[in-house]
Amino acid sequence: MNRAVQVVAMGLAVVFMLAAPLHSVQHQGSAQEGSAPSADQVWSSLVAGNKRFVAGKPKSHSFVSERSALAKDQHPLVAVLSCSDSRVPPEVVFDQSLGNLFVVRVAGSSADPTGIGSLEYAVEHLGTVMIVVMGHQSCGAVKAACSGEKMPTPNLDAVVQPISHSCSVAKEQHTGESLIEFAIRDHVHETAQYLLAHSTVLKHAHDTGKLAIVEAYYSLDSGVVTRLH
Repeated sequence: MNRAVQVVAMGLAVVFMLAAPLHSVQHQGSAQEGSAPSADQVWSSLVAGNKRFVAGKPKSHSFVSERSALAKDQHPLVAVLSCSDSRVPPEVVFDQSLGNLFVVRVAGSSADPTGIGSLEYAVEHLGTVMIVVMGHQSCGAVKAACSGEKMPTPNLDAVVQPISHSCSVAKEQHTGESLIEFAIRDHVHETAQYLLAHSTVLKHAHDTGKLAIVEAYYSLDSGVVTRLH
């Protein structure tokens, strides 16, 4: 291979790493430690991506080359359980590209058997080392749950029921606008705990240090993701 071709190849490799920072972290962890990267490394990469998103300076993603590279396999380091709200797409919020995030979305950021099974698959078969449970400011599902109003359909009732306990806790401790925001954060925590209580797969991975569960909150007005726990 001549020098010019080598330079081009190296340049393409650098571009790919910058476009997919979580993949870069994965490679660094493997090379430096012979194992998966630490939870701190993975979370730092997500925080860096969120900062780029907030600043309006996202990385340039090479979707064509990434799509081809990922056609036969995927190894997302992070799974995100988040709300279906159109204003909170995890890939955009964390400035990640194809293959970086395994995303499960449901109104209210709740966990049901299908969602838990999806997360189990990511951890057991795809090499996921972190699950981010992310709620967000002014969540409509939480507002509906805390309103106490009867839902018009059984399906909508299924959306609010998992949030009702957090609403009860919030009403005991807060009033006014802070009630909803408290309930949102409390529901994130309840959901994270629910994952461990209802999945032997996730609990085993967590207890043996192979899986980190991060509780997070997204602010609609600023775009900032805050780690709650």
